[in-house]
Amino acid sequence: MADAYDVLVLGGGPGGYNAAIRAAQLGKKTACIEARATLGGTCLNVGCIPSKALLHASHLFDEAQHFATMGVKAKGGIELDLPAMMAHKEKTVGELTRGVEFLFRKHRIDWIKGFGRFVSPLAIEVKAADGTTSTVQGKDIIIATGSEVMTLPGVTIDEKQIVSSTGALALKAVPKRMLVIGGGYIGLEMGSVWRRLGSAVTVVEYLDRITPGMDGEISKQFQRILQKQGMTFKLGMKVVGADMKAGAVQVRIEPAQGGEQEMIEADVVLVSIGRRPFTAGIGLETIGVKLDPRGRVISDAHFATGVPNVWAIGDVREGPMLAHKAEDEAVAVAELIAGQAGHVNYDAIPGVVYTAPEVATVGKTEEELKAAGIPYKAGKFPFTANARAKTIAATEGFAKILADAKSDRILGAHIIGAEAGNMIAELALAIEFGAASEDIARTSHAHPTLPEAVRQAAMAIGGWTMQM
Repeated sequence: MADAYDVLVLGGGPGGYNAAIRAAQLGKKTACIEARATLGGTCLNVGCIPSKALLHASHLFDEAQHFATMGVKAKGGIELDLPAMMAHKEKTVGELTRGVEFLFRKHRIDWIKGFGRFVSPLAIEVKAADGTTSTVQGKDIIIATGSEVMTLPGVTIDEKQIVSSTGALALKAVPKRMLVIGGGYIGLEMGSVWRRLGSAVTVVEYLDRITPGMDGEISKQFQRILQKQGMTFKLGMKVVGADMKAGAVQVRIEPAQGGEQEMIEADVVLVSIGRRPFTAGIGLETIGVKLDPRGRVISDAHFATGVPNVWAIGDVREGPMLAHKAEDEAVAVAELIAGQAGHVNYDAIPGVVYTAPEVATVGKTEEELKAAGIPYKAGKFPFTANARAKTIAATEGFAKILADAKSDRILGAHIIGAEAGNMIAELALAIEFGAASEDIARTSHAHPTLPEAVRQAAMAIGGWTMQM
């Protein structure tokens, strides 16, 4: 007889493991099906966490080259120990994935190891690594299988010289030349890592701008800063093929709208054109779960798929493919299953690019507000006028707040600068609470700190910025 659970979660990433934990906290007998050897999904194993470990370590290495400007001199110079840097990354990943396992044990959640596939609406067949199969049942089943790397026709990933983000996290040596296909968050972060460590990095982007979907003013400033750091950009270009020749990769590109081809030679090519929902092969067609044209599970505002008691969260459904979005949906769906009022405010979900400087955004962009015909006011403040930024020599960028022209309610906020990823939390909270820009403007911020720039941007909406 199949094992039976109150809640069965398919996938052990940020959405899956948080859904399992919250369901168990609410008194549900819970199990999580995950085929990977460790819990945590892409994020903990080959995504968010290892990339941030390398971003931080490479940033320290890059910063160390300029310590002398602040009176700190290193005798003999600074040297890179790439194996030690990679070991730090692996140690971090290991500690966090084991932490998720501990939480499963603490909350008495069963980890069913293997690849899961629906065989009926409330039953999943699990194939273990040794080929054996078993069937488990759930009164409610949550689809949280995440996403996978999108591939590009004519460019075959071998994870050695033509790599996905997974391969880019595990290179054995610093490539002299790296070509990044795609100007989004992941490509720019990984390109930044290897540029800091010595690579000549070129980014090819199909559109005429990097970070599409981000506030336009922020995006332009971001590109200028990255160019100043040494990155080269080829915008409005598409990759049509890649060939190996004499140990290098020759990549053919041409204008997005058609035109004369050119060739770029690189030692390593990173394919980073986005991710797609992992929905193939898990038996969704067997139970009648429908997919949209992008392969995402069609579900309503409360994560219901249309098949009774089958739910979808995270990267498999609409919305930004962000770990914290999946975590919020995980909590909400577990609470809905338990008869509570789970809810996610998608206007208050921030996004962060962990480059240096960082870029962080939440809510609406100016372009979105203009397209919707919503009258707004914008307040902006540069880090060049922020005392703390001056003291730590991190004056690039600015903070910008967008507020409704009539009510003053904050509609969006965008920051490019040091610690932007931390500072955006104040603005996400403001949007969650429906705060006005004046609420931030009249809230005391410690001096001297970087978040004062956020306050000054809010003050600018009312026309009374004063800090220099």
